[in-house]
Amino acid sequence: MSITTDAALPPEAQDRADMLRLQAGQDAVLNDLMARHAATVFHFLCRMVGNEEDANDLAQETFVRVFKSAKSFRVEQKFSTWLFTIAANLARNHHRWRVRHPQLSLDVENPVTEQTLGSTLPSAALAPNETALASERAVAVRVAVQALPEDLREAIVLCEWEECSVAEAAAILEATPKAVESRLYRARHVLREQLKSWL
Repeated sequence: MSITTDAALPPEAQDRADMLRLQAGQDAVLNDLMARHAATVFHFLCRMVGNEEDANDLAQETFVRVFKSAKSFRVEQKFSTWLFTIAANLARNHHRWRVRHPQLSLDVENPVTEQTLGSTLPSAALAPNETALASERAVAVRVAVQALPEDLREAIVLCEWEECSVAEAAAILEATPKAVESRLYRARHVLREQLKSWL
């Protein structure tokens, strides 16, 4: 059962209040945090790992870590930055594990939907050839982003799709804002080269 929250509080203040409740042992408040942030975390992880099943597992693990690490949250922190840091670290660990344990997928269909790629779904008003072109473009973007080195992929996903500021992305990635700007510049350059036939 969810704990009653003060709907008058802005989301960031509500997150802090809920974390204080969680630190005080009100475990059910985790449901409120998940209700507000689970979809965002899941979509972020989809973009990071390129697989809905793995992203779902990692999203659940993210909230397990939030629960277990609640005492380490500092009230002056922005909750979403702290949350994305946990999710990004799990995505990095997952990527390293995948590199050491490669698997051959027998699935012909890509499990990641256009929507989880951050692109706009084709309108029903589009002609069939335009719909197919939009779908192909979304797949090309997904493949290009997944092919980026991890540090560049993290920066572009956080700043372009999650709409984090450079400062927020730097806090999440435990890097300097200058380093994030450099990664963004390199990522955009690589993507422009990879996707020039679509631009």
